[in-house]
Amino acid sequence: MFPNSFNLGRLPFPSKHQQQSNFFNVLPVNIPPTLLSHQQTVVPPLNFRTAVLSRALLSGNLAATPTVTSTATLQPMTYGNVSPVSTSGALTSFQGRKRQSEQSVSHNVKRQRIDSQNSDTTVVNQAVPLPEERQHSFPGPISIQSPSFLARGSPALARCVPPLRDTLFPDPTEARLPLAKDALSQQVLELFQACRQQASDLNSKELCRTELQREIQLIFPQSRLYLVGSSLNGFGTRSSDGDLCLVVKEEPVNQKTEARRILSSVQKLFSTKLSSYIERPQLIRAKVPIVKFRDKVSYVEFDLNVNNVVGIRNTFLLRTYAFIENRVRPLVLVIKKWANFHEINDASRGTLSSYSLVLMVLHYLQTLPEPILPSLQKNYPECFDPTMQLHLVHQAPCTIPPYISKNGSSLGDLLIGFFKYYATEFDWSHQMISVREAKAIPRPDGIEWRNKFICVEEPFDGTNTARAVHEKQKFDMIRGEFTQAWRVLRDKKDLKCILPLGADELKR
Repeated sequence: MFPNSFNLGRLPFPSKHQQQSNFFNVLPVNIPPTLLSHQQTVVPPLNFRTAVLSRALLSGNLAATPTVTSTATLQPMTYGNVSPVSTSGALTSFQGRKRQSEQSVSHNVKRQRIDSQNSDTTVVNQAVPLPEERQHSFPGPISIQSPSFLARGSPALARCVPPLRDTLFPDPTEARLPLAKDALSQQVLELFQACRQQASDLNSKELCRTELQREIQLIFPQSRLYLVGSSLNGFGTRSSDGDLCLVVKEEPVNQKTEARRILSSVQKLFSTKLSSYIERPQLIRAKVPIVKFRDKVSYVEFDLNVNNVVGIRNTFLLRTYAFIENRVRPLVLVIKKWANFHEINDASRGTLSSYSLVLMVLHYLQTLPEPILPSLQKNYPECFDPTMQLHLVHQAPCTIPPYISKNGSSLGDLLIGFFKYYATEFDWSHQMISVREAKAIPRPDGIEWRNKFICVEEPFDGTNTARAVHEKQKFDMIRGEFTQAWRVLRDKKDLKCILPLGADELKR
């Protein structure tokens, strides 16, 4: 399934935007309601301890469940014209997550279909062909009257980006991967398959997000908590942290003052009422301040920001890039693992963030003599408009087809080419990496770009995502690793020569 699709399609601020859904809902005959993402329902009253116990059971980590001396029962939420969901008919996310019987769903619901003629937009993304047996697991819009049912696309919209699946319904069918044409390509594919984020990893993050949203909404009633970043953009690994964006209002938030005040309240909540479930909550006063914390049940590390909505926009842009060409995800994951192993993948220590690395890979694939990727923002400007209202962002890429490149290079050749490009071809002193333009462009003359060793343009707000690299020593180290990787792979064509750990060790 695709978490966040309901939240991003819902109107978090009903005072300005009250709309009715044009869609009807349908539950496929063979799919129980528990297949739904937790972000797609307005949830009935919940005992917080029951929620954590359910999460522990799901993650297989019951021993880590903390003892609770007091519990909080929450009241049903209402958003705009949405009525609270009754406990008898709604999806109760944390009461065991057992598969519900088909008989509990009315026959009429099973018979409904999306009214495609009256629909303004469609959530189904057509970027990658989806096997017939997987089509049912991608959720469509949820109507205001019945938020707990899964929408099914019409036959004409059957092909879409592979959904993020629920662990309760494992499916051996995978999105199509490229064929390995040589030994190096085979190593890249094997590492990708061993280390990519699993459905269970995503579920752990999503369940934590759901519970935290309920608690935070007691302080900020109109807020929404979104899971963003690598967890959803297609480039996540088993060790990826969770990124959360707390949207408290439509208007921009002053990150130096207002965001810090809001995060201080969140940190206090985590360190007091939720201290049995959340550990090490720490307020980091960066340019975009965050609260870092760890979920005691799943052991996942999280970063939570306030109203940094560009992260929601670029999550869906990167997810589209991830699935319009099947060589993109394996290549990105291996390069992220390589950078992490060589200690050049940590913005807090003056090296490259994972986001910058992903943009560097996309840029390289766009600038080949025969490009493997286009500029989505140039080709589909209406889908990635940086001024688009937030609740429409997830619907925008719905009609983008696969990108058919004439470039037949193998994964191994592309990996070597990536290192060669940044070791010998890219002009670090005068050029800026721009995925938006699909080319290297001259550096701007603004203050943010002066005296910076690496310039990577953020596709939506135009800031420098590599601004953390501000020391020449760190820059020289990064360039040296690129040069060394290119020379070794060019001669040896063996991934273990630059990434000597085995797949099992890297996965851990």
